[in-house]
Amino acid sequence: MKSIWTLAALACTVWAATDADKCHDLLQQALTSGNPDTRKTAVVALSLAANDDPVFRRLAGMLGDKDVLVRKAVVNSLAEIRTGTATAALNKALADPAPEVSFAAAKVLYARGDPEGKAALLSVLQKESKTSSGFFTTQMREALRMLHTPRATFFYALKQGLGFVPLPGFGQGVASIEELLSDPNVSGRASAALLLGKDRDSATVEALKEALYDKDWRVRAAAVHSLALQNNPARKPDLARLVDDDKEEVRLRAAAGWLRLDAIRRRARNRGK
Repeated sequence: MKSIWTLAALACTVWAATDADKCHDLLQQALTSGNPDTRKTAVVALSLAANDDPVFRRLAGMLGDKDVLVRKAVVNSLAEIRTGTATAALNKALADPAPEVSFAAAKVLYARGDPEGKAALLSVLQKESKTSSGFFTTQMREALRMLHTPRATFFYALKQGLGFVPLPGFGQGVASIEELLSDPNVSGRASAALLLGKDRDSATVEALKEALYDKDWRVRAAAVHSLALQNNPARKPDLARLVDDDKEEVRLRAAAGWLRLDAIRRRARNRGK
């Protein structure tokens, strides 16, 4: 006769198996629901699942969902998954016809150091004027240019440490970036200029310098912000030209940025004595 403990163990095993089946069924049904809100909720919930779970593996397939918000939720759920499958799915999302999805994928890939993410952000910033900006179609890039960047992008940038190397005695411009990204009219290009600021390669610096003359003052202000926080005194002449900008938001950032770079130059000179 089996002991009560053996029977209890068997009951728990059966319950666990049944419970797992029930959970899988719930998620599977939600992922195929006719209600896009239900599908989105299931996709968001899958960010809690184990990467090797059979249901989790359906996540990448949801990039083919007809609802934009569902596809964007897929990108967000894949953001912290650093596997080859997740990266491949995010690269696929770069070609999504909805700018909300492709831009979200670009930010995630860029944050994890994927060159495709950086190429996408540069393409957004440079528009169709550069031969190096062929990552997106002209129509897609124009949609991204006009894309409203929600306040949540600020918290995304903050989570990434803003991407700038801290310099003793100087701030990281948190208030400046928050103010820019909270503007309801800010575009994806301005956001791209802010996110690309940590890169100091020649292509990115040139793109930021050209953005200083953009017709959209928010893009100019974002470029000033990023160039100032690169802490390179060689950028002083670039910022000096914006001190007379017709938009207060640009010229004040340019003035503060110029003073920042001048202080860095003086520090370096004093150390050399």
